[in-house]
Amino acid sequence: MFKRNIYKAILITIMTVSATSCNKYLELRPQDGITRDKFWQTKEQLSSAIVALYNAMGSTTSQFFIWGELRGDMVIPGLNASQDDINMVADNILPTNSITNWNNFYRAINLCNNVLDFGPGVIERDNTLSREQLNVYLSEALTIRALLYFYLARTFSDVPLKLTSTSSDSDLGQISKSSQAEILNQIVSDLNKAEGYATVNFGTVASDKGRVTKYAVNALQADVYLWMEKYADCITACDKIINSNRYALVAGDAGWFNALYVQGNSAEGIFELQFDNQFLNPFYTMFNLPLRYKAPADVIDNFWGLDDVDPINVKDIRGVDASVRQSDQYIYKYLGLSPTTVRSTDNSYAHWIFYRYADILLMKAEACANSGRGQETVNLVAQIRTRAKALPKSAPVTPPAVTDVNGLNDYVLQERALELAYEGKRWFDLLRHAKRNNYARLEILLSALSRVIPADAQQSALNKLRDKNNHYLPIYQNEIQLNPNLVQNPFYR
Repeated sequence: MFKRNIYKAILITIMTVSATSCNKYLELRPQDGITRDKFWQTKEQLSSAIVALYNAMGSTTSQFFIWGELRGDMVIPGLNASQDDINMVADNILPTNSITNWNNFYRAINLCNNVLDFGPGVIERDNTLSREQLNVYLSEALTIRALLYFYLARTFSDVPLKLTSTSSDSDLGQISKSSQAEILNQIVSDLNKAEGYATVNFGTVASDKGRVTKYAVNALQADVYLWMEKYADCITACDKIINSNRYALVAGDAGWFNALYVQGNSAEGIFELQFDNQFLNPFYTMFNLPLRYKAPADVIDNFWGLDDVDPINVKDIRGVDASVRQSDQYIYKYLGLSPTTVRSTDNSYAHWIFYRYADILLMKAEACANSGRGQETVNLVAQIRTRAKALPKSAPVTPPAVTDVNGLNDYVLQERALELAYEGKRWFDLLRHAKRNNYARLEILLSALSRVIPADAQQSALNKLRDKNNHYLPIYQNEIQLNPNLVQNPFYR
């Protein structure tokens, strides 16, 4: 029901809840009086406001991919790439680069703030709305806001933190940036509250996978704690999901790709942004003709590998014609209906998977590697590799010792690349490993990106990457011009 109905009545909701036409990202307001006096009256209106949150995330889907992958080592510009795309890969990034535009994120954040500010008042006006249902709605708004801020903090570092709705002219303001640490602490606080409010299920598979449940909250908690190097907390969050016995790895048989990426909402899925034939994703035009992004020519050899004797039948199921179509390096995960059949434009509705069970196992593996629990790291990675029929050449020649922290981290990082390719994780994974322990392993970034940065830009780019301030994008120039309280990020001043 959720998958069929999530996008109904969205236009009127967004018109009522969000904005008249404007340019400043904080000017996301309806006309004075509409919010309090006309809209937040019934549980049906509140429900439609929740639907609008998921729709708003749909408008940011391409940025989930671009921010998470384009600066990594598994994507290069295609024939239809823009100059902004090319400059991003070459680390020739200016504040005028449109990829740095965060407008859609703050538009969605404001919708979350509207729900959190005005949703609680609905229970006083509509006695059919239960406290339990209200709390579930609030958990969805808190978690989606936290997720959006997590992307912003990892992409820009310090960003404006707006926790109240811009609901009328009197609420408008131009705010300065908060530090990444402040943003992360707020995210943790929001997620702790959301966990207490959230439901464990909504009653249907599509709703349980496509809406925020308690386990979606736990997945985001684990990711945030891993970024913050709070490994015990990360393990605790992962164990809540693992011990729930609600999720499992999809069997690595002929139906693996169809279950995970074609049908979606598999046993492995924890939180998936739902698309369907009424609401298509942006990936067809990004990864097919006209081609915007593709995989490097040597990506199969560098990551999954090919069997020397029988590369057709003996292979890592995640590589050839799963993540990448080997014949032309097309990113295939969102294009394929099968290893030999490509989607058409009108059935480009593969889900965007924020979190799935394999990701949880690998996050726990990484946290264990940094907590003196190396044998658990090895065991968890083995589960993933066994399911995938991974080839020996994609693992270290000598397995890392259970006391070799760097070796274990490298092992997990490599496996995350194989397992989660093109799911918006790679750049953040590289940066997280490089920055750990006060950038003790900056060479991880330099080594990885040297494989994809064009030769004529490589020396300049690698020099820039040695400055940690370069690892975060500039604030879009238009935002700087409109808000005098915003200060450009240090590397780009």
